Amino acid sequence: MPLPSYGSLVTYLHQSHSRRTGLPFTHLSSPKPYIYITSNFPRGVSNRRAALSWIKENVHDGIIYFGDDDNTFDLRLFDEIRTTKKVSMFPVGLVSGYGVSSPVVRDGKVVAFFDSWDGARTFPVDMAGFAVNIELLKESATMPYIVGLEEDGFLLSLDVNIDDIEPLADNCSKVFVWHTKTAKYKKPTIRINFDKLEKFTNYESFVNLLREISSLGMASLDPHIGVKPQITKNKKSYDMVSGLV
Repeated sequence: MPLPSYGSLVTYLHQSHSRRTGLPFTHLSSPKPYIYITSNFPRGVSNRRAALSWIKENVHDGIIYFGDDDNTFDLRLFDEIRTTKKVSMFPVGLVSGYGVSSPVVRDGKVVAFFDSWDGARTFPVDMAGFAVNIELLKESATMPYIVGLEEDGFLLSLDVNIDDIEPLADNCSKVFVWHTKTAKYKKPTIRINFDKLEKFTNYESFVNLLREISSLGMASLDPHIGVKPQITKNKKSYDMVSGLV
């Protein structure tokens, strides 16, 4: 599948691979700040901050997506994010204790989030689970050096709210990006009663996502055993069924 108007900002470690692809790329140097040398330094923040600074100076239209070297992509993702007007979001597979991290969509709008670690975050999403239109990238937009709050801090710096989010991947019912590594995957078991969930007909896309992660082997779903999943709204976590009301 061709990817027109595609460009990437990468480290020198990807030089040979980037040249083989024939796709345009730019190398950036982003050393770790000295004050974080001995601390619990959040990985990838200095890289992304350098990329954001370069984009602010050199690019005026397009879509920003933070793709990591531990991500595997369905190429349909790149076609979908081209439609992003402000901020788009979509599920990320093989991440967190639920086997997936995703917005929860009701009647075509994002209303909550499904992620095993809410962290008191406004936007509990994975770095690979959103894209941003460059027109939204203000001068003050940045990413904090705070472990676990990189995504949330960046999105908050854009002054967006949940009503601005555009759900992709068929209303967040399909998975087009995964976290992958060379290790045996410990598939989580999630306690879910589909008889109750299916009564929420306006959450059909979320129910379809749960079926998707089960059929693809990312998680096991059982009505009696497993982790009790929660839904996050407004930085608060709720039991799944009560959170969907």
